[in-house]
Amino acid sequence: MASAKMARSRGTPVKENGVKLEEGLNVFKSDKFDSQSYVQSRCSLNEKDIRQLCSYLLDLKRASAEEMRRSVYANYSAFIRTSKEISDLEGELSSIRNLLSTQAALIHGLAEGVNIDSLSKSVPEAERRVDEALDALDEGERVAAEAKQLKMLDQALLMSLQTSIVERRQRLADQLAEAACQPSTRGGELRAAISALKRLGDGPRAHSLLLNAHFQRYQYNMQSLRPSSTSYGGAYTAALSQLVFSAIAQAASDSSAIFGKEPNYTSELVMWAINQTEAFASLTKRHALASSAAAGGLRAAAECVQIALGHCSLLEARGLALCPVLLKLFRPSVEQALDANLKRIEESTAALAAADDWVLTYAPTATRQPGRPSSLGNMTAFQHKLTSSAHRFNFMVQDFFEDVGPLLSMQLGGQTLEGLFQVFNSYVNMLIKALPGSMEEEANFEGSGNKIVSVAENEAQQIALLANASLLAEELLPRAAMKLSPLNQVAYRDDLRRRSSDRQNRHPEQREWKRRLVSSVDRLKDSFCRQHALDLIFTEDGDSHLTADMYINMDANVEEVDWFPSLIFQELFVKLNRMASIAAEMFVGRERFATLLLMRLTETVILWLSEDQSFWDDIEDGPPLGPLGLQQFYLDMKFVILFASQSRYLSRNLNRAINEIISKAMAAFSATGMDPNSVLPEDEWFNEVCQDAIERLSGKPKAVNGDRDLSSPTASVSAQSISSVRSHGSS
Repeated sequence: MASAKMARSRGTPVKENGVKLEEGLNVFKSDKFDSQSYVQSRCSLNEKDIRQLCSYLLDLKRASAEEMRRSVYANYSAFIRTSKEISDLEGELSSIRNLLSTQAALIHGLAEGVNIDSLSKSVPEAERRVDEALDALDEGERVAAEAKQLKMLDQALLMSLQTSIVERRQRLADQLAEAACQPSTRGGELRAAISALKRLGDGPRAHSLLLNAHFQRYQYNMQSLRPSSTSYGGAYTAALSQLVFSAIAQAASDSSAIFGKEPNYTSELVMWAINQTEAFASLTKRHALASSAAAGGLRAAAECVQIALGHCSLLEARGLALCPVLLKLFRPSVEQALDANLKRIEESTAALAAADDWVLTYAPTATRQPGRPSSLGNMTAFQHKLTSSAHRFNFMVQDFFEDVGPLLSMQLGGQTLEGLFQVFNSYVNMLIKALPGSMEEEANFEGSGNKIVSVAENEAQQIALLANASLLAEELLPRAAMKLSPLNQVAYRDDLRRRSSDRQNRHPEQREWKRRLVSSVDRLKDSFCRQHALDLIFTEDGDSHLTADMYINMDANVEEVDWFPSLIFQELFVKLNRMASIAAEMFVGRERFATLLLMRLTETVILWLSEDQSFWDDIEDGPPLGPLGLQQFYLDMKFVILFASQSRYLSRNLNRAINEIISKAMAAFSATGMDPNSVLPEDEWFNEVCQDAIERLSGKPKAVNGDRDLSSPTASVSAQSISSVRSHGSS
């Protein structure tokens, strides 16, 4: 810039001198320049040349001084201003350098000063010093960022400062992590260390350290918990639950206080809590549930589960719903205890059934469970008569349902009902095997196997079998099972008079379950009725008491007929009366069951007659049925209708079956070319004969009406006096 101004002030001569100077300097630029030759050539200058050179140098000096003077005068103000700015900048750089040096020293001192000892001595002092260190590190980062933005430091110094800050942060983070891992670090100290570590920017590590610290703490406390084979499972479960779920609760509280509801940390907390719950369940099953479950100790297993659920449910207020996890893990053990308990009921009942005398008695007071309150089922059991095996079955079931809380919470109610049904069904199979006919057939029912059962020899013992099954199925078992319904359970405990309304409110599942129980009892009824029907119909040699010949051959006998129901129907009436008398004593308050039983027995005999194809083949294809045979057959059916109606055994099925039988007999008689209505007396005569038979067979003979000769039905034959029953049958 100065040379340009000089050129402008002096004009061409300066340019010419410059050109000459440049030309003179070219000799030095040559690669073949020889300094020695050059000096010698120059040293050969004469005086004139030397004067010329000196003159040139003087002119150049004067020109340079003039150019400097002109430049200074022309740019004096700018020169002064620039010099001042440079001076100010140097001062600012010096101040910044001093500030950074002070900050670096402060950071170094504070970072070096934070150590484990200071954290463990005083909680407030430790927190204050950690906060100071964090504040200093934040300030250092702020200054470094500002210096980088303003480019106030060279790159090397800036990198050195940033590296120093990173190192100090890492050292502080390591010290905080080490402090958090110490078992002696408690409550506030732990939260302070974790909060500081999170503030340092290492949140994931801080959260993991928090959870691990709580894990290590309760693991350390568990060292004092020593389970043994003789220890009480409930006590061990309670102690372990307290340790584990308290640790989970505190971890959840600390996590929420420090990290809030951030999804990543919440997810980690939930997974950690699930892992701790699984580990707890494993220990509980190993030391408390395994032995009781294998032995069928449902009450002991249920108590352990209830204790654990009680502690676990407290976590729901902190947003941790771990009860489903715990229930899923405990379910197999409780199922094992449930199955073993049901198996014990079945085996114990079967053992008593082998020696049962099948005599109904009230429950012995010695069978009450000592130290336990009497349940409603136990109270009602004392009001009913059962045989010894049924009493045992009932008391074991009542005791079984004393603790059903875990069964409900684990949704094992349906499985419990199904298991109990199978046990009851097995007991019914044993009752069926106790019938003499079943033993002869060597029946092998599913669930009863080849178990030995005492045989019920007489009718009273056989009816006692039905009393056992019906009372259990219709009253005792459904009432016990109501404990699986919490609302109804409370109702039963509060007020016995609400029994009927509770039955109406029973859950559909329990209604269906009771229906299946009754259906199982129906199998016993069918076996009972089938056996007694066969005893009536067949002799010991296998011959039948009810054949077509007994009606067909009547007309071949010209002697006077003594009109009376056939022997087999007399025996049916007597058997029903005898059984009704026995049942009246056994089914006090449950007369309807006895009525339905005898109704089914009557139906069984009549249905056998209706479905005996050989009988009807003989009636329809054999020798023709004569008038006397038709009258006797009609009298027998009228006799069944009358005594069944008076004893309330006349069901719709029975009435329909008798009408169909009468219709078939009249159709067979019509096939001979005769009108059945022309040979049958009027209804009044049949009613009188049947009523007389009923009274005589009952031991109450009645004088014969003098106006009617019961031995001569033809005296009152009239086509217009056919009974309504007969008319209904012929239609």
